[in-house]
Amino acid sequence: MNKLILNFKSKDSKKIKNPKNFLGGKGANLSEMGRMGLPVPPGFTISTKVCELFYKDKKKLNSKIVNIIKKELKIIEKEVGKKFGDLKNPLLLSVRSGARVSMPGMMDTILNLGLNDKTVLALSKKTSNSRFAKDSYRRFIQMYGNVVMGVEGYHFEELIENYKLTKGVLLDTDLDADDWEGLINDFKKVIKDQTKKEFPQNVYNQLLGAISSVFLSWESNRAKVYRKLNQIPAEWGTAVNVQSMVFGNMGNDCATGVVFTRNPSDGVNEVYGEYLINAQGEDVVAGTRTPQYITKKARKDAKAKEASMEEAMPKVFKQLDKILKILEKHYKDMQDVEFTVENNKLWMLQTRSGKRTSKSAVRIAVDMVKEKLISKKEAVMRIDPASLDTLLHPTLDEKNTLNVIANGLPASPGAASGKVVFTSEEAERLNNVMQDTILVRVETSPEDIHGMHAAKGILTARGGMTSHAAVVARGMGRPCVSGSSEIDINYEAKTFKTSSIEIKEGDIITIDGSTGRIILGEVPTVKPEISGDFSKLMSWADNFRKLKVRTNSETPLDTKTARDFGAEGIGLCRTEHMFFDEERILSVREMILSKTVEDRNRALAKLLPHQKKDFVQIFKIMNGLPVTVRLLDPPLHEFLPKTEKEINDVAKVVGLPLKEIESRINELHEQNPMLGHRGCRLGISFPEIYEMQCRAIFEALSELKIKKIKSAFPEIMIPLVSTEAEIRIMKDLVVRVAKEVQKDKKIKIDYLVGTMIELPRAAIKADDIAKHAEFFSFGTNDLTQTTFGLSRDDSGKFLNDYLENKIFSIDPFISIDDGVGDLIEIAVEKGRKTNKKIKLGICGEHGGDPKSIHFCANAGLDYVSCSPYRVPVARLAAAQAELSKKN
Repeated sequence: MNKLILNFKSKDSKKIKNPKNFLGGKGANLSEMGRMGLPVPPGFTISTKVCELFYKDKKKLNSKIVNIIKKELKIIEKEVGKKFGDLKNPLLLSVRSGARVSMPGMMDTILNLGLNDKTVLALSKKTSNSRFAKDSYRRFIQMYGNVVMGVEGYHFEELIENYKLTKGVLLDTDLDADDWEGLINDFKKVIKDQTKKEFPQNVYNQLLGAISSVFLSWESNRAKVYRKLNQIPAEWGTAVNVQSMVFGNMGNDCATGVVFTRNPSDGVNEVYGEYLINAQGEDVVAGTRTPQYITKKARKDAKAKEASMEEAMPKVFKQLDKILKILEKHYKDMQDVEFTVENNKLWMLQTRSGKRTSKSAVRIAVDMVKEKLISKKEAVMRIDPASLDTLLHPTLDEKNTLNVIANGLPASPGAASGKVVFTSEEAERLNNVMQDTILVRVETSPEDIHGMHAAKGILTARGGMTSHAAVVARGMGRPCVSGSSEIDINYEAKTFKTSSIEIKEGDIITIDGSTGRIILGEVPTVKPEISGDFSKLMSWADNFRKLKVRTNSETPLDTKTARDFGAEGIGLCRTEHMFFDEERILSVREMILSKTVEDRNRALAKLLPHQKKDFVQIFKIMNGLPVTVRLLDPPLHEFLPKTEKEINDVAKVVGLPLKEIESRINELHEQNPMLGHRGCRLGISFPEIYEMQCRAIFEALSELKIKKIKSAFPEIMIPLVSTEAEIRIMKDLVVRVAKEVQKDKKIKIDYLVGTMIELPRAAIKADDIAKHAEFFSFGTNDLTQTTFGLSRDDSGKFLNDYLENKIFSIDPFISIDDGVGDLIEIAVEKGRKTNKKIKLGICGEHGGDPKSIHFCANAGLDYVSCSPYRVPVARLAAAQAELSKKN
């Protein structure tokens, strides 16, 4: 039981195998800094194991844990020479959460714990600073009232604003001891009115209440949303750090700040951060006051007047700068550090690997290899593949005339356009109906997490570069402009004003998180240049990976994009996507609704040149690389005419009465089309459809070969096979058409014929199917649907309930489920047993999911295929999968 709680200086923490798992990230790093001899205020960590016990004991701290906490407090008291609850020299504490991974703003923090109506007088006398003591007490009541007693924060904020208005001042620091005394009494009245309980005066009750609240915050809605977005397991729990307070709000020789060892936005190797004189840590991150810059250079670059820390506190800055270098060298990564200065003495409150943009992550990793801090392998392993998405999307096209209506801080790079919304709920509602939004808030709080995720970008009126909005947006890869003092937000009227214009909810704006510009209307974007550090990192990844990466594409534009991103072929060319063009759809409908083979062939003859033209373009772009062409797969109902106009148009082309067309549509209707007449079943019923497609493929290849243009290597995929007979019949068809074209054109064409494994029976009978297939491509979207009996289109209505009840740890349509994985492994083993040379790949949406890519590498697949913009993500994930095997 004693090992469940550890002092920061305890040597036992060295013996823990995975300290972050047990002590949480914050506790592990505080312990590490303590052992390194850095100035860390004394304290102890209540481990994640206690969190587990807390929930097992019906959300209560058992008596044994309480006794250990009291013993640990005695150690702190001895070290700092103060006593908890003492009426002469009181010890005050901070109580902070600390999960295994950083969850900025998601979990609860309480400062100045141990103050009550009596100890506040002792603190006032001891420091000879009545204003500071009362300010600290009102902060504690405010935090404790909100976090532990559940009083909404605005009740306290409104009272402070009223006091400032009455006194005619702008800042909290302009209020004096008498003002805080009045607010203390008002705050306690608010708590009594809202909770029917008195604010607790017993300091031990305060401490146990705070610790319990931190554990409870692990199951808060905002923490659950954050865990879901970042795939953090609920069973991890959080640790709690109890630490003696140091004060940044005792006067002008005190300060608090947040600093990064490098710039988290662009990765430049320079100290980056903000601080506030005469403040506590929450003031910096909450955005209630506009912070000042840490370095003189940053202040000058921003053309700010307020002195930087380097200028205002030169000695302390030098000490901080030295510690930052020590920490970065020790952890071999960019650090995000919180510090406090009390009476010109520097204290380190926290260090962690800093959240950063994708651009910054890549630059830092490459620079640290140059600096010999880390190896190329470590650089490749360090980048989250999913985060690369934000590097691969367009930025503003500067050639356009931009109507800049205001500016703010460039808090998270990237550009986004959308309708202005003022609540997270509205952002989520519009996102559900496929509308892009920009979430506009005075400042964001952890309660806005769902809205920030739903919105395309975030704009705030207050807060700096390390505010909640900035940190969370960077972590999510959302563009963000923060601290725009040029906008005035009116939540009630649902508007914001600038000096020149009023913007209403629903109006479209664009934000540029790279420059801080706020622009009226929608602005066109341009494709990013993928070069420099990014190219270098990708080349390292390519050297380490064995898994090939292809793309899912059927248009020349997507094919070129994918090739530019490093695709090594096409793993899925969905031929049906070529049919939806307005000119072609009529011929498709004519073909489907025809009753005779002759009529169907007439319609197919119209489609043949279109298919051939598409294949020529794609094969040309992918010269020298494999292209897997899937023959027609979807159910026929997707092509059928639906509106009156569409039915009339088809009737004219086919030359049949309207009633007969309607009757034919009814004949083709299926109750469950996704399990109906589709895939190879169409080829069995209407072989002429597949014959036309194969002819288009082989004629396109012949044309390129005759013109001596280097072409792609074709792989013909038969979809929805579940029996040996289906693949045998369909392969015979492909081979026959290939022979006919080769004979006609007097040319030889090399090709493969294979199938998509997307049905459980196909996986189980893979040894039989492999007798006729030269490759398997796993269609994991349908394989997941048919394994679970789940409709991907409808399951969204209840999948959240399954995630909430921990039936699924992650949506099986996002990451390969282990049951589906078992079927893939069975198919791999049986397929290779029959055909040692069989080529194996995956082409479902899972092909771009890093976790699924790890599975594919371990299962022995040859390649993954994903959408064009996910190709770099897959390349990096494939390298990490290979390196993980060796580790």
